[in-house]
Amino acid sequence: MMNPSSRREFLAASGFAAATVVLPGLHAAEAERVIDIHQHTNYHGRTDQQLLAHQRAMGVTTTLLLPAGRPVDRPSTHQGKSNGLAAKTGGNETVHALSQQFAQDFLFGANEVADLPGARAEIEKYLKLGGKIIGEQKFGVDCDSPHIHELARLAQDYGVPVLLHFQHGTYNLGFERFHKVLEKFPRVNFIGHAQTWWANIDKDHADQKVLYPKTKVTPGGITDRYLKEHPNMFGDLSAGSGLNALIRDEEHTRAFMERHQDKLLYGSDCADTLGRGPGCQGAQTIAAIRRLAPTKAIERKLLFGNSKKLFRL
Repeated sequence: MMNPSSRREFLAASGFAAATVVLPGLHAAEAERVIDIHQHTNYHGRTDQQLLAHQRAMGVTTTLLLPAGRPVDRPSTHQGKSNGLAAKTGGNETVHALSQQFAQDFLFGANEVADLPGARAEIEKYLKLGGKIIGEQKFGVDCDSPHIHELARLAQDYGVPVLLHFQHGTYNLGFERFHKVLEKFPRVNFIGHAQTWWANIDKDHADQKVLYPKTKVTPGGITDRYLKEHPNMFGDLSAGSGLNALIRDEEHTRAFMERHQDKLLYGSDCADTLGRGPGCQGAQTIAAIRRLAPTKAIERKLLFGNSKKLFRL
């Protein structure tokens, strides 16, 4: 753990202030509290210093760090190709350590390869240390498999959500069957994320191989129904898939935010190092939420209130 004097030197060298950074040219709303439920350590080689700078530049006040499972060579990690969440991200030890060094900035989750023997024990170890979530679950298993059921039972025991990356043919397979898990574990909150989750806001999304559709959206897709019909289903707005869902049909987005205003959570899942500009998808998502939210109250729910409530912060 970094000692207090080293921490002060680290912050000073990085140009951090003790309070939220408000960059020149940004309006006062940038200083409002923002919870980011989806970030990673060592994301494509990004350093801890760069991660801190990135989050501060976006105006994020609390960040939830999602670890990878351990690196293993097995079918669920596509023979090792999906290790590090397929993005070279850090594991449980890294997110816990950073959250201890910068407790005012970071919370942490717990994770493991879903079908690995001992997965429950590894995740439970970090939940006992204060982990706030199980995930990001991003492995090649069926989304309604016994492995996911076991994680749901663990989540129920500790009162934490489970975040899953749904990607057709690759991760958490069988998205159309996930309602069975939601029904079997009504006291467990699940958070949907990634390409297949967001593509299926559209009732007309027929080709599941299309991961980033650009067409107009017809309400009533699988994702829309999961959010409407299951009190324990939530949506993570992060990544390129989340941003694409927000901007592909802005008229639909406003109505979508209205009807699911208590179910949507801001996350960045952004590997950028600056936290601003055209290369920062996380900052673009914040801007899209602020621009498209039907009311200020809904904006604050998406950027702060819903996560505060769900994670009991």
